[in-house]
Amino acid sequence: MKTTKYIILFFIAIGLFLPSCKKDYLEITNPNLQTAATYWKTEDQALLGVNGVYQALLYDGTFLRFAPACLDSRDDITKSPSPWDAFSAVAQFNLLTTNYMPEAMYVGFYDIIKRANLAIANIPNITFKDENYKNRLIGEALYLRGMTYFYIVTFWNHVPLITNPPKSSADFFNSQVDASVVWNQVISDLTKAASYLPASYDASNKGRATKGAALGYLGKAYLFNKNYTKAAEIFKQIIDLGVYSLMPNYGDNFTEDYENNAESIFEVQFQRMNQPDLGWVGEPSKSWDKTTARAITYAPSPFGWGDMALNRWIFDEFKLEKTKTGTYDPRLYATITFDYPGCTLYGKTFRQAWPYVGADTAKWSNMFFCRKYENVNSGRPNEFDWRSGINERLMRYSDILLMYAESEMQLGQIASAAHYIQMVRNRANLPDREAEFAAYSKDQLFNQLVHERALEFCLEGHRFDDIVRWGWITDASKLAMLKSHDAEWNAYVPGKEYMPIPQIEMDTNPNAVQNPTY
Repeated sequence: MKTTKYIILFFIAIGLFLPSCKKDYLEITNPNLQTAATYWKTEDQALLGVNGVYQALLYDGTFLRFAPACLDSRDDITKSPSPWDAFSAVAQFNLLTTNYMPEAMYVGFYDIIKRANLAIANIPNITFKDENYKNRLIGEALYLRGMTYFYIVTFWNHVPLITNPPKSSADFFNSQVDASVVWNQVISDLTKAASYLPASYDASNKGRATKGAALGYLGKAYLFNKNYTKAAEIFKQIIDLGVYSLMPNYGDNFTEDYENNAESIFEVQFQRMNQPDLGWVGEPSKSWDKTTARAITYAPSPFGWGDMALNRWIFDEFKLEKTKTGTYDPRLYATITFDYPGCTLYGKTFRQAWPYVGADTAKWSNMFFCRKYENVNSGRPNEFDWRSGINERLMRYSDILLMYAESEMQLGQIASAAHYIQMVRNRANLPDREAEFAAYSKDQLFNQLVHERALEFCLEGHRFDDIVRWGWITDASKLAMLKSHDAEWNAYVPGKEYMPIPQIEMDTNPNAVQNPTY
């Protein structure tokens, strides 16, 4: 997937009708344009069609920039000092229905659905030499649709559920369904995908959906719906595959050097290809680079736009417990840039990077910035070329281990949960507290799990969804804690945990109903 060679988009050809003097019409079509009717005939076209679904993961409204930013900005770990309300209004729960971020995301995610539906509907009608290959391609499309609906339902809640290509103009005006119906589709798609997909691929197919990826999001769907028995069962299947392991160096999960590694369950494939155009959205071109704007978005000034920043509490949280050798948690240094001996970024030391602070070391000690997913050691002077090639890791094996621990804990299997929590801690060289955790009450272990997830997944887009599914938004004491962590939470009101249905959808779809509070 690291090449544009297989990128393709599909369009429904629209005849252009011009009146003649005899009041009949001339239909003009482009003979070179592929349509749904002329495409989907061969194995190669099926492959290209599925590749086109993956390509939609790389747009501005999906994982090039806005989806990671939206996932992170609404939690209590990050804040957005951005002057552009596409970022700051999201972080401050102050969205208008015309805000650009949810609009771009809604269009982008439903574009993935459109492409996946085309593949799922048409590939079964193509004759293949190898039925396993055919099923694999169907499985990839099912995975991408199920994963995408997972994000759609968590972003917007009540949404249209579209599972077939449109056959008439009426099919473009879809009514929303209850979230439970979408969750059922997510579970159905991912269950079937897992039965079709291989556990791994050869090097030429790195980045494609695997059985582990389908099971990962399937288990997560069960966890989010509090079906802990099924969640635990699915997560244990992934562990028992024997395919995944934790990388020895935590920081290697967020650079170009160790992409698609042993810890990776699924990641979006980006690459610097030295092409002139950024490729934000629209019909793909060979002039596109396939890079991400995450780095420039999160990088602090003067190295990037600084649209995302960290709240103080998470920095302090990393320092609560030292390693077996008396040092700070190594995940701190991979996640946050701050003033410590040996800290360098973009060829500068910390104090060279911000010399205007002067000799006031107290000011330096209160400065900390996003580091994860940045090209700080790349040799580049900054991120202002907008071209980061670092893959977006949507799911890692450590997430499977901690979600399994959470499921086991909810089922009363405290000792088992403690074991898997300590497995993740071991990579950070933290003290072995498994026996201590095994003696905890369920509530005590839950609090420990919350702490462990905050450190392991800081700046990875999991925290806000965790907050919502844990019920903190309806718990007065937890809301007070969130507000103490992040002043942006003072603007939260019930219903704002979901994004608005974009105004363009409200204006064009007579069946659309706006989410409450917007």
